[in-house]
Amino acid sequence: MVPRYTRPVMAAIWAPENRYRIWFEIEALACEAMAEFGTIPKDAAKTIRERGDEAMKAFSQADLDRIDEIEAETRHDVIAFLTWLAEKVGPDSRFVHLGMTSSDVLDTCLSVQLVQATDLLLKDLDAVLAALKKQALEHKYTLTIGRSHGIHAEPTSFGLKMAGHYVEFERNKERLLTARREIATCAISGAVGTFAHLDPRIEAYVAEKLGLEVEPVSTQVIPRDRHAAYFCALGVIASGIERLATEVRHLQRSEVREAEEFFHPGQKGSSAMPHKRNPVLSENLTGLARLVRAAVVPALENVALWHERDISHSSVERNICPDATIGLDFALMRLAGMMEKLLVYPDRMAANIESLGGVVHSGEVLLALARAGLSREDAYKIVQRNAMATWTKLGQPDCRSFRDNLLADPEISGRISPDVIEAAMDSSAHLKEVDSRFALVFG
Repeated sequence: MVPRYTRPVMAAIWAPENRYRIWFEIEALACEAMAEFGTIPKDAAKTIRERGDEAMKAFSQADLDRIDEIEAETRHDVIAFLTWLAEKVGPDSRFVHLGMTSSDVLDTCLSVQLVQATDLLLKDLDAVLAALKKQALEHKYTLTIGRSHGIHAEPTSFGLKMAGHYVEFERNKERLLTARREIATCAISGAVGTFAHLDPRIEAYVAEKLGLEVEPVSTQVIPRDRHAAYFCALGVIASGIERLATEVRHLQRSEVREAEEFFHPGQKGSSAMPHKRNPVLSENLTGLARLVRAAVVPALENVALWHERDISHSSVERNICPDATIGLDFALMRLAGMMEKLLVYPDRMAANIESLGGVVHSGEVLLALARAGLSREDAYKIVQRNAMATWTKLGQPDCRSFRDNLLADPEISGRISPDVIEAAMDSSAHLKEVDSRFALVFG
């Protein structure tokens, strides 16, 4: 991911220094387990740990360059690292990686990195949830127009809209927790995963120390259905981000102006038009969501590897693992900040409810006529006729409000009273169950 959309705290997880630190930890833990179970001398495991720790603490650009230099010759990244480590450890390095294969290190390391990344993403989701809860509670009874197909429908609560996004991100957090559990597996099983040269207790030891679960059958790699499920979870979260961002983009349109992104002092919206206040954050989030979802299909295609192992998945994961997690981390924090500072305009919302002359209350009038004894079909025709009389003349001097049309219609006045019509025009009636919904969401 480009630096513009990268937070250093997430980038550090995917930096070579962290990767090599985890590689060493896996190798050192395996050596300690081998020493405990009598496979290698305990003094050797102690030396490997101490000298390796010293090397990792002093790790610098020179060490990165040395590993790259070795890899340029060996054409193998794990061997290059092991060769560098041997230079630091000395003769006891002959016990490092004993009976292991590269995937034991690579796949277990990837699990650790994905867990680290996920823990950060979970904190990001908490920030989004906090911002959404704040807006929901603040605007619990703020009336706004509901829309279906982009057209005014019936009034709703802006707080209820925010509560709907809140519960979606609660589900997303559960999805991510499930994905974390599924991805947090360790494989130290050797070539083709048979443990021919390794005691299974070594795998269990390393897994416990790293906070992972043992992969039941790892062939030579951890099965990629786990990774596919993980990136599918990220993709669903990205879609939730886009759904909310799209809502903000619509509400900020000049014709709507019910809410807008915070506009910082000194901020400029356009190089040509000084009046512009553009929804740049929500548009940016829409684009980032596309990038995160772009990782889903490659992750799914990685599941079908040849036999016990191939590396067709490797080049894919070297790209999608950092890019998707870095992109989602940035997007979630941007979303949290945007929703925390979102500017909401209740007066504009109220004006928009009535901007169509009251026709948005047609459903309540329909119900009133049905309760008065008219068939639903006849009631629908009468109400639609009066609503369209207002709709088609909006903005014209001779336009009458929906209320006035209803009061003047003899087919209506003989069946329901003006008080019933007036009650049907009361937007607050749509708030009667808001408390019950909020109780379900926020307890």
